[in-house]
Amino acid sequence: MPKELTDTAPSYFSSPAVDHAIAGMVAGTISTLCMNPLDLVKTRFQVNQSSFTSDVAERSMFYQRVAQRRWLFWLMGGKPMVDIVDALRGIHEESGWRGLYRGVIPNVVGNATSWGLYFLWYTMIKDYMTKRCDQAGTPRRLSATEHLLAATESGVITAIMTNPLWVVKTRMFTTSMQQRPMVRPGASGTIGAVSEPSCAGARPAPPVAYRGLWHGLTHTLQTEGLSGLYKGVGLAIIGVSNGAIQFMAYEQLKQWRTAAALQRQTGKRAFSEGELDNVKLSNTEYTLLSGAAKLFAIALTYPYQVVRSRVQNHATAHLYPTTWSCIVRTMREEGPRAFYRGFVTNAVRILPGTCVTFVAYENVSWLLRAAAR
Repeated sequence: MPKELTDTAPSYFSSPAVDHAIAGMVAGTISTLCMNPLDLVKTRFQVNQSSFTSDVAERSMFYQRVAQRRWLFWLMGGKPMVDIVDALRGIHEESGWRGLYRGVIPNVVGNATSWGLYFLWYTMIKDYMTKRCDQAGTPRRLSATEHLLAATESGVITAIMTNPLWVVKTRMFTTSMQQRPMVRPGASGTIGAVSEPSCAGARPAPPVAYRGLWHGLTHTLQTEGLSGLYKGVGLAIIGVSNGAIQFMAYEQLKQWRTAAALQRQTGKRAFSEGELDNVKLSNTEYTLLSGAAKLFAIALTYPYQVVRSRVQNHATAHLYPTTWSCIVRTMREEGPRAFYRGFVTNAVRILPGTCVTFVAYENVSWLLRAAAR
């Protein structure tokens, strides 16, 4: 049952924007800790250059046993889901539970920082737009275009500020603690080489496996300079479209739901942005709304993530020196389907992660409001 508050929500910290930033950081941390293993597999699938073989005999014993039982194979979700489980099993056998949480520190720091900064800037920009609307006349709700603009601006600022963290995270995800890159499914699970000799020519020297976030940042800065920390930043800015589309869809869906609830309670047909923001929905509604918005966004913008991962990956830097060369080479050698490598893994990972993030964010945000009152 929606709960209506006053038009102006109280803030626990110095401003509502800081409250939203703290809520975003907590939500990002919770989501990352829950979903890191799937994020790891998704990244490795993205940078993989080889098609996963359809010859069951060349796959791991686990994959062969599942494939022999067709009912189990389809019960698990078919080849995409079995690939994911096989990858997780292979990483666990090779490196244990620590292997599944390889790169978790930069991932937590990156996600917590990104969500915190994103909600900080998004709230400030949205509040600025709302105040301008209020000064112009009758208070009104922001349009889909205004939500898209606010989300885009906050996303660009956040992407520039956090890109070095994502470079280190990608490189940690695509190397093992044993100093060997591991991504291609093989006889011992998903732990083959990152690239094929036929694609790469002479095999390059193995990439440095970063020991942690600080080692990754300092090593990249020392060996590649500031430009190394900002590899893929152009794609990250382009990728802001994903978050912008997601937030626009989420805001519109949430306002549609809250407006319907308020209309039943008050009989009014028009509401201001503040009135709509001060209605609390159920966790089930937040889950459904955020999941629908994210699925819509990733279906439109997924290819850029594949290109960004390949450009940032240390082991394939000689293959993809620039974003454009990566796009051209991938299209020429692997076809358009390559731009959706890891899509199912990403959807499986990102939808639960997004739902966890938004439910946690909304609840922490309301807890801060309650504490402020």
